[in-house]
Amino acid sequence: MPNIHSPRYRLIILIGSVFVSGVAQGMLLPLVSILLEQDGTPAALNGFNASALYIGILLVSPFMEKPLRRFGYRPVLACGLFLTAACLLLFPAFHAYWIWFLLRLLIGIGDNMLHFSAQVWIMFSSPADRKGRHLSIYGLIYGLGFAAGPLLTRLVRFGVIWPFLIVALVCALFFLAALMLKNDYPTGDDDATGRRFAGFIRYQKALALAWSGLFATFSYGVIEAALNGNFPVFAVRNGFSVNTISLILPAFVIGSLITQIPLGALGDRIGRRNVLLSVTLLGTVGFSAAIFLAHSPVALAVIFLFTGMCVGSLYSMGMTFVSDLLPKALLPVGNILAGAAFSFGSMIGPSVGGLFIKWFSGGMFFAVIAAPLFLTFLGCFFQGLIGHAEPRRDGR
Repeated sequence: MPNIHSPRYRLIILIGSVFVSGVAQGMLLPLVSILLEQDGTPAALNGFNASALYIGILLVSPFMEKPLRRFGYRPVLACGLFLTAACLLLFPAFHAYWIWFLLRLLIGIGDNMLHFSAQVWIMFSSPADRKGRHLSIYGLIYGLGFAAGPLLTRLVRFGVIWPFLIVALVCALFFLAALMLKNDYPTGDDDATGRRFAGFIRYQKALALAWSGLFATFSYGVIEAALNGNFPVFAVRNGFSVNTISLILPAFVIGSLITQIPLGALGDRIGRRNVLLSVTLLGTVGFSAAIFLAHSPVALAVIFLFTGMCVGSLYSMGMTFVSDLLPKALLPVGNILAGAAFSFGSMIGPSVGGLFIKWFSGGMFFAVIAAPLFLTFLGCFFQGLIGHAEPRRDGR
């Protein structure tokens, strides 16, 4: 029988909870969009409904730190899992546009609670020489869950309830497992530091110290949302078949899965900033090349694989870099800001990408992805020049 109070067991539960969150999001995006499309919902309203998840994440972000400090990691994690499971069960019971919008918004809140508690818990509890590796595993498992989620849409043939029910039951299992964890709090030697950084000053201080790491999570939000939301439209308008698109797009995910853990471990050894400088520059070169090779499916597949290997783990690397740049007392705030930056990127990416597809011919759409990557490269470069860019091995 596993030791339920051991760090290994705790990491397994945290990573497993993140996997379930990825499955839930990966299933909801296509499944609800398909069901709304079958109901004759206009495309614009369909897309607005999908944005409810990110709206929920942003709405609750400013209020997450105090409950975490007061109640600890376990209650926040458990509440996130419970809220997600409950909302999933309600989807097939209420087949209505605005109710589904509300449920997606609530799932966004639950998702934020789950990820916030899991990420900060991993950051606080991981040794400095394994923090990058642990967070890269976190990103890898979430990506696998997100990739597996759409497969559950096939269960609709047996009834709309089944995909929602199965994911809700798995969420309930991890909810029960989370209740068995020994609770902990984001406190320690930095309590005095935390008292010095009060209220809005905490956010100002975190922004001043970790702005380049926040650029990384913002850029990943743009990349993920633009590729998934805009590239299929771009490809169809350029004569690509649906089968071709289905082969090109996963290449980015495959690339990210190949290098997720190696890049995380490499960051532990040579410094996160050095890795970020390299991958963002290579990613910028890759997506810039896509501008000129946009009409070749084979070239795009190779570019997507290459850029996925470079920047597919940018979110977890950015999160880890933020934790390197901040004192422990500001890690919860840094996590909130990193999640908010990702959500802003996820909402801005498809909007700007859609405008570029409308206004420009050729492959200029890929400039939407290359530009924030290059800005992230410049941010990491200049933060290195002004200092505070290397990991604090003592955690302070």
